[in-house]
Amino acid sequence: MPLTKNSVTTPSFLKRAGTDKLREVFLKYASLQRDGEHYMTSEDFVRRFLGLFSEAAFNDDSVRLLAGIADTSKDGLISFSEFQAFEGLLCTPDALYRTAFQLFDRQGNGNVSYADFAEVVQKTELHSKIPFSLDGPFIKRYFGDKKQRLINYAEFTQLLHDFHEEHAMEAFRSKDPAGTGFISPLDFQDIIVKVKRHLLTPDVKDNLVAVTEGHKVSFPYFIAFTSLLNNMELIKQVYLQATQGNRSEPVTKDQLLYAAQTMSQITPLEIDILFQLTGTVQQTGRIDYSDLSNIAPEHYTKHITHRLAEIKAVESPADRSAFIQVLESSYRFTLGSFAGAVGATVVYPIDLVKTRMQNQRAGSYIGEVAYRNSWDCFKKVIRHEGALGLYRGLLPQLMGVAPEKAIKLTVNDLVRDKLTDNRGNIPLWSEILAGGCAGASQVVFTNPLEIVKIRLQVAGEIASGNKIRAWSVVRELGLFGLYKGARACLLRDVPFSAIYFPTYAHTKAMMADKNGYNHPLTLLAAGAIAGVPAASLVTPADVIKTRLQVVARSGQTTYTGVWDATKKIMAEEGPRAFWKGTAARVFRSSPQFGVTLVTYELMQRLFYVDFGGTQPRGSELLKPATSLESAATQDHIGGYKAAVPLLAGVESKFGLYLPRFGRGAAAATPGTTTAS
Repeated sequence: MPLTKNSVTTPSFLKRAGTDKLREVFLKYASLQRDGEHYMTSEDFVRRFLGLFSEAAFNDDSVRLLAGIADTSKDGLISFSEFQAFEGLLCTPDALYRTAFQLFDRQGNGNVSYADFAEVVQKTELHSKIPFSLDGPFIKRYFGDKKQRLINYAEFTQLLHDFHEEHAMEAFRSKDPAGTGFISPLDFQDIIVKVKRHLLTPDVKDNLVAVTEGHKVSFPYFIAFTSLLNNMELIKQVYLQATQGNRSEPVTKDQLLYAAQTMSQITPLEIDILFQLTGTVQQTGRIDYSDLSNIAPEHYTKHITHRLAEIKAVESPADRSAFIQVLESSYRFTLGSFAGAVGATVVYPIDLVKTRMQNQRAGSYIGEVAYRNSWDCFKKVIRHEGALGLYRGLLPQLMGVAPEKAIKLTVNDLVRDKLTDNRGNIPLWSEILAGGCAGASQVVFTNPLEIVKIRLQVAGEIASGNKIRAWSVVRELGLFGLYKGARACLLRDVPFSAIYFPTYAHTKAMMADKNGYNHPLTLLAAGAIAGVPAASLVTPADVIKTRLQVVARSGQTTYTGVWDATKKIMAEEGPRAFWKGTAARVFRSSPQFGVTLVTYELMQRLFYVDFGGTQPRGSELLKPATSLESAATQDHIGGYKAAVPLLAGVESKFGLYLPRFGRGAAAATPGTTTAS
């Protein structure tokens, strides 16, 4: 499984694995036994356990270097205590830097010597392409003139940070032997591709020459360009400050410059280059968050999420055929059905109370008022009908709510996709239109479902020995009777969805983290919050629909249509009657849609299928540009869930790419890198 879709930003740390379970995993892969003790070899640890360097012609030196991270005794073998110790290191907040430090600590004494540093650097692909002077002033500043000074962990972190900047400047000097302060566009491209490979996205890599506009590249421009790549996460924060957290609002160069004044690390030249880069891609004078994401290098991040399935239906969006789009809608419909059923089951008791409160009439039948309020209704249902009475009519509800919620979610996603521009933005009017279309489409399922459900729910109020069943209600009503009150249903469902889905999308965006990712709890909260205005504002339509669909008992007012019901309710009960059950409706709809939406989006994350279209915003997983691959087995427990992404981070953050293939394979395939 490619590693590139397994990392999500979160501040949490990994939980340590239990000793017994860890020992069980260790013994499964330990192939060597000495004096009654089991050990992993380098290949056991790197190739069999981590699933890296799986090719037959793997580079043995690279495997030994990586295994040396866990092999603190440096005897070529990994004992259980070393295996467990490394698992603990992977759970620390600075695990990325500590992993890199242990890669360079070749003696295992807690320090990095000049010889250690030189040994690892000389084995990287970068050094083989653009050799770094290991006898220059930079090395002497850190290791001393005689190169005998030892570097501890804290100092090593700064050394590693400065090393790549120095390597880039040294590469510039090598391309400018005359000392003019300029290099050609092709030399600029060559340096950036080799030295800053780990910071390049496809959009940046493809436009390195275009961004120079054919002019020679000055040293200040070169430094600003590399600094921009290093500071893209900071640039994102400047953008969010300029837009007050709105990720879809385009900003001009002047707006971004004004917001960047508080960030001393960001220079006007870097902002100029940023707009040059986005201009070569989008050719507009404004940028939004998606533009920054397209050119921002994506590094290792700590938290790991697992997918139960991952399928790539098309290689690129250009391959989306009509058949693929039908498959995508079917996929969304299936997930929406399950999500709708989950949401409906959770809140069904509240829905029953809401219906009985709305059907309770005043002024038409003496002694008819049975419930003082929603809580009183809830208690009386439990007392007289038992706990199962709260779920009266649930089965037909589930049979109907599955396609109802599925078609609503599918149509909303479909229309949003069609109205979203190629930069991933959608205007508010389009969001409202998509929601309205979703609400209208669901009525074909909603109305029959609602009329059967309501008649079953109010049946418990009538003291009768005959038990009313769903099928008997359907037979009594007939096909056309199932759509009684459809106009009121449309009057309720269209504005509900037109309010709900845009509110949900914007609330979700506001609650996302700095990378735009939504934790499941924020999805639940956004879904619940969006349900409050949507459910409450359409309550009058819901009351009218309920009155039209319930069979009036002797002495109760009957209604012939929406306008007739509106006039009679107003005349007999006053305007307050239109808001009956508002609290119960909000308490039902709000959590129901919260549960439904969080289930729907989480299932899209767990059962991921790439149809070449859009994914729900906030669910996109950060994709570290990495060449390492992992078997991602269930044996990666505790801290080892982060082992492969951490090693990928050593590459993608620090540019320490190790040769993947052995010398024979490398010679046979010139230019082969660790790209998988």
